[in-house]
Amino acid sequence: MSNEQNEIYSKVVRAGKRTYFFDIKSTKGNDLYITLTESKKTFGEEGEGNYQKHKIFLYKEDFEKFREGLDDVLAKIDELKSNQ
Repeated sequence: MSNEQNEIYSKVVRAGKRTYFFDIKSTKGNDLYITLTESKKTFGEEGEGNYQKHKIFLYKEDFEKFREGLDDVLAKIDELKSNQ
């Protein structure tokens, strides 16, 4: 199964110098998982552009805990900003 065949959905988020990719993929057993990729353009000593990528795989058994953790830290950021 090629990479394109197991990709179900992709969302691209451009945020300043970084681009984030949220991809839903499926395993051979049709279980869904998410890959989160951060891509950032960097420049070498001679000015040539390269893309630096970091990828996280998030599996279905972790979806809810990940969401809870993300919701918690985003709520804390909102709280801290409102106290400034």
